[in-house]
Amino acid sequence: VQLQASGGGLVQAGGSLRLSCAASGRTLMSYVMGWFRQAPGMEREFVAAIQWGGGSTSYADSVKGRFTISRDNAKNTVYLQMNSLKPDDTAVYYCAAVVSFRLLTSHREYDYWGQGTLVTVSS
Repeated sequence: VQLQASGGGLVQAGGSLRLSCAASGRTLMSYVMGWFRQAPGMEREFVAAIQWGGGSTSYADSVKGRFTISRDNAKNTVYLQMNSLKPDDTAVYYCAAVVSFRLLTSHREYDYWGQGTLVTVSS
């Protein structure tokens, strides 16, 4: 699976961004797609995940109620809608994929990674 992330940028606190992750190379029905982020000097952390087939989702507590993960089957694309952004959300965001029937939240469990896209939230 090849993953291509896009949509990062600079936004003021309280603003919104939508990240996209286009997937190619495989049928994704058995995959879990995840978004992770990594700030400078910090470990990569889980943000959100979605089961491609059934649509089940999982979120980190820090983003619940502000971020929404979704997928578009026709476009083979996963989205991360980010609202009410805070300076603490500043990080490089990565999309990832793994064959799984469970929603996984550890970056070590994911097999495929896209390049990161930088999100900067100014105060």
